[in-house]
Amino acid sequence: MADQQPDSNVIPLASSSNGRASGKPWKALKKATVRSQCSKAHKAKWEERMEQHKKEKAVKKLENELKEERRAELQRRREVTTERKRAAEERRRLEEEKVKMSARKAARLRRKAGRSKKIKG
Repeated sequence: MADQQPDSNVIPLASSSNGRASGKPWKALKKATVRSQCSKAHKAKWEERMEQHKKEKAVKKLENELKEERRAELQRRREVTTERKRAAEERRRLEEEKVKMSARKAARLRRKAGRSKKIKG
């Protein structure tokens, strides 16, 4: 009986990726996902991504250096301005002190002159 041929009414299975097909003709066969709206980074090769990463890192480093230079220049300008203001304030204070001492000295001289010459001043 094992020698007998299979019946002619047996339907062979349709071939598929894993050897069997769904019996539901309205179901579409599953395929690998096609990522049409995927980011460029995922489509690129690893070496290309690493090269791009290096370039971006170099640009970022240059930007940071420029920002640091700009910040240092602004800081230097602020310090110069502050120093000038401090010096001007010191000069103004010394002028006021000089005027005050001059007035005191003049009063002292008037009193001294009044004592020596008997002039009331």
